[in-house]
Amino acid sequence: MKDNEYNHVSDLLAERDTLNDDDPRRAALRDRAVVESLPLAQHIAQRFAGRGESHDDLVQVARLGLIQAVDRFQPSRGADFLSFAVPTVMGEVRRHFRDKTAMLRTPRRVKELALRMGIAEAQLTHQLRRSPTRAEFAAELDVDVADIDEARLASAASSTVSLDSPAGDCDRPSSERIGDADGRYDVVDDTHALRPALARLRDRERRILGLRYFEDLSQSAIAERTGLSQMHVSRLLRKSIADLRQELTAA
Repeated sequence: MKDNEYNHVSDLLAERDTLNDDDPRRAALRDRAVVESLPLAQHIAQRFAGRGESHDDLVQVARLGLIQAVDRFQPSRGADFLSFAVPTVMGEVRRHFRDKTAMLRTPRRVKELALRMGIAEAQLTHQLRRSPTRAEFAAELDVDVADIDEARLASAASSTVSLDSPAGDCDRPSSERIGDADGRYDVVDDTHALRPALARLRDRERRILGLRYFEDLSQSAIAERTGLSQMHVSRLLRKSIADLRQELTAA
């Protein structure tokens, strides 16, 4: 990016400041300055790529910062628009990462170090022609290696993955690979709750319940096996179930 690349934007905004507040040309010059500066927002958004936010979201945030830069820029102070806009736009993107995307609350100094690492990584990679080591990061940023590790964890905490995105090398979304809750957990709970109540039944009642609900025998088949009448089996089943229900309800 050339230093004089956005001088024409400075000229547009300088012309705007010569007009009266109610002059409709002010809005036209302001809008033109924003449009002419959009590549700058695109460029800055690209510098923050790969940190857990979609490119489109980063561009939108950078454009918001650009609009703020256009509205706040004062040509009369002598600075060029590019020197004013770059820190303004980058500050807006950094605030977005700090305030909107962190999955875990981390100290501000750690978040800011993580952002500095992103900028330093591009510079060091260009200088070294390879990815920098943790020690090289620490030396470049004048921090301890432990601080570098902490900042990397903070960066990882700001990264989210949509459940609709493909999982690994599989084309299926992650949501289709996540299992549902196993309904048999309720059976385990019920079994533990029933055990002491069953223990309080008489042996004959427990046997009849087992034949009915575990061996799935009909009442007539249970009557033949136990030597009882079907009516007696029916009464014992109703009484046993009522006793169990009363115990479970009272628990």
